[in-house]
Amino acid sequence: MAGWAFIMDASALTRRTRQTLAAGCLLGLLLFADGCRKPPRRSHSAENTTEYASQLQAIVTAHRLPGMRWPSFGEYGGPVAAFYEARDYEVAWTRDAQPTPQAIALQQAFFHADARGLMPQDYDAALWTDRNARLKDATGHPDPEAIAQFDVAMTLCAMRYASNLHMGRVNPSHFNFDIDVSSKKIDLVDFVGEHLVDSPEVAALLATLEPDSEEYRKTEAALQRYLGLARQQAASPVLRAPLPVPEKAIAVGEPYAAATALAARLQLEGDLPADTPANLAAAYDDQLAAAVTRYQHRHGLPEDGKLSPATVRSLNVPLTMRVLQLADALERWRWLPSEYLHPRLLVNLPEFQLHTYNAQGQPEFSMRVVAGQVKGDHETPVLARMMRYVVFRPYWNVPVSIVKKELAPHIAASGIGYLASKNFEVTDRKGNVLPSFTASQVVRAQVMVRERPGPTNSLGLVKFMFPNQFSVYMHSTPEMRLFARTRRDYSHGCVRLEKAEDLAVWILQQQNDRDGQPWDQDKVHDAMNSGPDNHTVALKTPLPVVLFYLTGFVESDGEVHFFDDIYGYDAALNRVLSKGPPYPTRPEPVVSKTKDEDTV
Repeated sequence: MAGWAFIMDASALTRRTRQTLAAGCLLGLLLFADGCRKPPRRSHSAENTTEYASQLQAIVTAHRLPGMRWPSFGEYGGPVAAFYEARDYEVAWTRDAQPTPQAIALQQAFFHADARGLMPQDYDAALWTDRNARLKDATGHPDPEAIAQFDVAMTLCAMRYASNLHMGRVNPSHFNFDIDVSSKKIDLVDFVGEHLVDSPEVAALLATLEPDSEEYRKTEAALQRYLGLARQQAASPVLRAPLPVPEKAIAVGEPYAAATALAARLQLEGDLPADTPANLAAAYDDQLAAAVTRYQHRHGLPEDGKLSPATVRSLNVPLTMRVLQLADALERWRWLPSEYLHPRLLVNLPEFQLHTYNAQGQPEFSMRVVAGQVKGDHETPVLARMMRYVVFRPYWNVPVSIVKKELAPHIAASGIGYLASKNFEVTDRKGNVLPSFTASQVVRAQVMVRERPGPTNSLGLVKFMFPNQFSVYMHSTPEMRLFARTRRDYSHGCVRLEKAEDLAVWILQQQNDRDGQPWDQDKVHDAMNSGPDNHTVALKTPLPVVLFYLTGFVESDGEVHFFDDIYGYDAALNRVLSKGPPYPTRPEPVVSKTKDEDTV
């Protein structure tokens, strides 16, 4: 500006001189604009210094920062680079070689990540105190390398934490689950660069990333409670020591030498009131039996009040494992897209239970279910899909795998007449019933086998369809005896319902049939028992359905339940998480569990 003022005021100069100077200045400005001026700063955050830009650029370009617990940037390499490019490679998290208040607040979030079901070491929680101290050298001057490393480490950890808190760490597709998390992705460059860097309330801003779900919040509260209980257990020799496992179940009045230790263990989680006097008689009394019954209820065990070997083995599971179960539950809640965060129907597979909720997210009723067998590659998959129609009196199209494994031996032993005797019929691929066929055609899958509708049909009298890649669904069943069992993994992958008729009434209560008549209890009952075969009713409003896997589940009243990891889905998740970031984002190469045709 001074140069331009000088030229404009130089009236004594000759016209040629003024023209020469003006041309030279114009050329200089053009050259500066074309080759020297830096691109404009795109970030709207408060400006900071570019004094350490070269050091930042070197680290960002490398996509790796030695000295971090997990040094590879992985999928965050692009967002980290875009973050610094937008701010013209200014530092973000220090001023005058001191951490900003936002950096300190983030460090606190990292340190307490376990309270959110995350792992503090994923965000270098143990390393920040030393990094804070190294921002200045021994003489008290800023250390450029340390400041640049601190800044990039903070940016990377902030992005990891924000993404992990919002949508989980591992993409569920890695486990071949049918949950699409793509809609949950957030703009990390915008969130961190335009909001988090200058936020006066970092903790409150981070909390907005968590799922807006009462079930999630209850699970998080339970996790924080169990973190405290686990610390109590670790500090107490009595609570730490495993209880002796009896050879057979102990009933009320029978001796149990560790009765006092048992009482302490039951009091820890609240199954036995804290003011219950210690049992010095070393006997298993009524108070202990009542507490054990409550414990059994919360852990999917037979509720007989007896101190069985299975009950004691469950009591001996360290509470650190219960903490891990709740953390795994939070991870899965974070996977769910918004339309499934408040599912109308949720089947918790390790609990063998279906839960229904009204439109406001309040629980309505629940029922027992039968899920896929653990053996034989029949595990029911985790998925989130929309229920779109109900089929009354359905056919069961027998999968080729079941024809070969289960029907073929009977055909070989009894002849082709076996199929008709068991209510099966054979069709071509268009569904036309074949009057004649050979055993070879059946076994070689040249024709299709289906079970006729009726009360003995393997699908029962109604099925509920939510199209998915595994061809699994929910249905009624003639095998009602299975619901009396505590552990109920007996199906080929689909979910069998204890009270399918009640569910059909609940689902169809808001719509009428083709004749304008409401789908009340009587109409549903008639459709199931005497209506037309394979009658499909489309839902006016599709219902979100989640087949879920929560070995740590919190009821609406806050009571915490734990279940066995029947399918090993928790173990698989924890193996991946133990390896640290970058976490996998693609499906794991495993044998396909996709069910062929029509499972049961």
